[in-house]
Parts: sequence; C-alpha cells; structure tokens
Amino acid sequence: MTHLVLSDMSASVSELKNNPLATVAAGGGSPVAIFHDNKPEFYCVPAAMYEALLEKLDDIELNAIADERLNDGQALIRVSLDDL
Repeated sequence: MTHLVLSDMSASVSELKNNPLATVAAGGGSPVAIFHDNKPEFYCVPAAMYEALLEKLDDIELNAIADERLNDGQALIRVSLDDL
C-alpha cells in the first residue's frame, strides 16, 4: 500500500520516543512524518513553523472578513493613516 507523505523527512514512532528533539532537528526546520506500522500517523512540526502556519491561517480568516465587508453593499469610508 502506498501513502502520500507531505515531508522530506520521516521517522518511526520508536525513533521519536528515543530522542524527540533529534527527530525534530533532523527535519531541519521542516515537518517530519512520523510512521507507525509503515504508514504515516502524524507530522512533527517545529514550533516556529507551527506559529507561522497559525499566522497565515489568521491572515486568511481576516482577509475573508475584509472581503465580506468590502462586498456588503455599504459605502466605503476612506481614511488616511494620518487620520488614525
């Protein structure tokens, strides 16, 4: 059986248990696919990458709110940064 693996590095659950920090470091800042019984079970994502991912998701949500408000039919109010 084949599996889609969305990382360049992989490790077994046993390797993760033996040395979690080395397993994360092996990814070089990228996610590490963790395998159990020869199939990917989860991705070990470094904290900096996880934080960046959450920031991007937040930006996407805020952009969707801005687009919704832009297209709500109400008149736009122009404001300069100096007025703020």
